[in-house]
Amino acid sequence: MTDKPLSDRIVVVTGASRGIGYTLARAIAAAGAHVVAVARTVGGLEELDDEIRAAGGVATLVPLDLTDGPGVDRLGGVLYERFGRVDGLIGNAGILGPTSPLGHIAPKDWDKVMAVNVTANWRLIRSLDPLLRAAPAGRAVFVTSSAARRIRAYWGPYAVSKAALEALVVTWARETETTPLKVNLINPGRLRTKMRAAAMPGEDPETLDTPDVLVPAVLAMLAPALAESGRVWDHPTGDWLA
Repeated sequence: MTDKPLSDRIVVVTGASRGIGYTLARAIAAAGAHVVAVARTVGGLEELDDEIRAAGGVATLVPLDLTDGPGVDRLGGVLYERFGRVDGLIGNAGILGPTSPLGHIAPKDWDKVMAVNVTANWRLIRSLDPLLRAAPAGRAVFVTSSAARRIRAYWGPYAVSKAALEALVVTWARETETTPLKVNLINPGRLRTKMRAAAMPGEDPETLDTPDVLVPAVLAMLAPALAESGRVWDHPTGDWLA
């Protein structure tokens, strides 16, 4: 493998202004890709851009709320006009939502979790599918959670949204299985992020790995050599889930 395994590739990263998305965007740029960094927070995007440029990389910043469906639709058109293709997509943006009994959840809170964690990713797929198919080895990776499979009380909106995301992504993988495009998910496990701190306020963050531990797996999932599609890479076990 060369020092720049993603040279000359265009990779879109959502939720790129902090946490896992920020870390992955920085690493993907360091691997040689032109990163299209998408997030709501302009300040976080600008900090990311400063880091990427200081390391000799290149990024395009896209301040965008992914619940803005028409904005997501326009993203595909803009990227087509500029690049003609997209080689990779990291669907990372997500929210935790309320952790409480199902009967106590306000409809607006339920709708927000589904809008960000599910519908926004469907809109991304709809917008970027032609561009990823236009690439010689398009790759898409979405961030899921063990909550999608290990169901427990009080995590309803988040668990349901991640289960729906997995169904969405595997459906897309089945629909593209005769093409070069490979579509997968990654379960990061317990990492030191703001979302984890909100979900587990009594947990010592110093006992957790930082998001950097995901970088080797994600770079491998973006590589043209990847053969898997419609699978979940489980970082805690270091293997594909059955």
